[in-house]
Amino acid sequence: MNEKFSYPISRSDRIIVLALFLGLGTMIILVFSPWQPLLDRKYDYLGRLILIAVLFSVSQYTRRKPQPQKYWLVLYGLFILITASSLDYISGSYLIERIGITDATPMGWAIQKVNEFVVIVGTVLILNKLGGLDLKALYIQRGKLKLGLIVGVGTFLLAAVGAIPMAALFDAQNLTISQIIPWVPWILIFVLANAAMEEILFRGLFLKKLTPLVGKFIANLLIAIVFTLIHGFTSYSADNMIFLAVLFPLALAWGWIMQKTEGVWASILFHAGMDIPIMLGIFSNI
Repeated sequence: MNEKFSYPISRSDRIIVLALFLGLGTMIILVFSPWQPLLDRKYDYLGRLILIAVLFSVSQYTRRKPQPQKYWLVLYGLFILITASSLDYISGSYLIERIGITDATPMGWAIQKVNEFVVIVGTVLILNKLGGLDLKALYIQRGKLKLGLIVGVGTFLLAAVGAIPMAALFDAQNLTISQIIPWVPWILIFVLANAAMEEILFRGLFLKKLTPLVGKFIANLLIAIVFTLIHGFTSYSADNMIFLAVLFPLALAWGWIMQKTEGVWASILFHAGMDIPIMLGIFSNI
């Protein structure tokens, strides 16, 4: 997807896009988080339904109008984001409350993450298609596959090699190889599912939608800011400020790599590798 407009993009257009994405994107993930929503359940569900309806209606209205048409892709992306996050929250609650899958074991963590991957990525793919967009709009394409695999596999292996010392940043307790080996299948399932889900939900969903309006660098920067902000309330880091200071340049790198390789694959593998020390820290404290 390379959206082109027959009219110029003004400075005010860019400001509107900045406000839309930073404001609504952050609110969606922080207030209506699929992990820790801020509102009571009744108001949370009502707010989600209202926001879904408003974003869908406004995106379709702007799509049909010549002048505001430039905003429709960003608005539709935000509609997909809130819908996918909300379905993930509902399905996650069902697993915990009805089936009894918890985060008390490595297997439970992996199962919950696979469920999250299926719900979120499935929703993004379906709504992307219903919106008349193809997989290329999400960077799900071959792209520069050889370069992507070299970068992705290389960074994954480097992160895996350094995972044990890096796990100290996530309160890892007395890690040994014999302790880690039984966790390996669950760690791999978790990190690959999580990385694919987050890369598609954020960079895949928005990079090509924002780029025609604000340029490649600003698009990547905006997504990195929102992506970093939503990790500001995590509880698995020994020092959240250090974690965020490391995460922000990583988020920029994942977006830049996606743009350079023209595919999502390298970013998923790099991201997955960097999640390994987090899971070592979490599993060592179960």
